[in-house]
Amino acid sequence: MLKGLLRRLRGKRAAEPRELRGRPKIRRQKTFAAESGYVYQYTYEGYCDACRDGAEGRDYVFRCTSDRSSHVEVTVFAAAASFEEWEIDSGRDLNEVERYAVVKMCLFEIFDASEHITRDLVEPLTAEDVAAQVEALDL
Repeated sequence: MLKGLLRRLRGKRAAEPRELRGRPKIRRQKTFAAESGYVYQYTYEGYCDACRDGAEGRDYVFRCTSDRSSHVEVTVFAAAASFEEWEIDSGRDLNEVERYAVVKMCLFEIFDASEHITRDLVEPLTAEDVAAQVEALDL
């Protein structure tokens, strides 16, 4: 494992694609009209476990386009601690469907705030985001 990491760092081998789980059998392209004026089309690709800046969580991956010719990957990183803080405060756990709903609302906020997404990006989901989205969704 360490040798593979060292080879990738030296550029001898490209990083292996991550294996996504939770991908729907039939993927549907959906549309979202953002406040920025762009109309985004996106497809949910799935999720995988991830660790970013020492925080454990999940990457939720969406394939998106605003011009139908170029696609970018928008990843929402949901740290486990972000959900746990809300769950402790509220006294109940969010199930997988509720967590996905929170992540998807975060994706919509990314669309609303972006003029035009032209490159792959990773956005972290904070505890404040979780609380705001749970309230907006009335969960």
